[in-house]
Amino acid sequence: MGRQLKARRQAAILELIERAPLRSQEQLRRRLRQRGFEATQATISRDIKELGLVKRAGDGAYQRLAAEPPRPATALAALERAAAEFLHRVDRVQQLVVLRTGRGQAPALAEAIDRAQLAEAVGTIQGDDTILVIARNARRAAALSRRFEQLAGPSANGRLAAGG
Repeated sequence: MGRQLKARRQAAILELIERAPLRSQEQLRRRLRQRGFEATQATISRDIKELGLVKRAGDGAYQRLAAEPPRPATALAALERAAAEFLHRVDRVQQLVVLRTGRGQAPALAEAIDRAQLAEAVGTIQGDDTILVIARNARRAAALSRRFEQLAGPSANGRLAAGG
């Protein structure tokens, strides 16, 4: 449960800093508490570091560090780790692939998918626990479904419901 809580809290942090300028860890802590997350200053500090957040020069608000494009091997390894940890279910309808995760885990997996720049995928749309991956066509969607099922690994065999 600890990793799931951390993933949900970090997803909430990213959403909060995108919605409003937050200039201090105390502001961030109060906003997290409003969303039901009790976190200490030390925990928030670690989250900021792990998420790669920096303060903007103009107003001192937290933002994501403008990352250089990841190396393909690194991005694929990150996708493999994220899928193994977060992916619960894969369904496919025509050229659409729907991925289900635990609550608050979809943002991390969607980001890993986007960074991996999979040739079969046009793009992703994510919510809290669901990701819609749009493939170039139905054949590529089928390949994506198989790929995600493989990436989820043997630990997900009991959780995955293969979509066809």
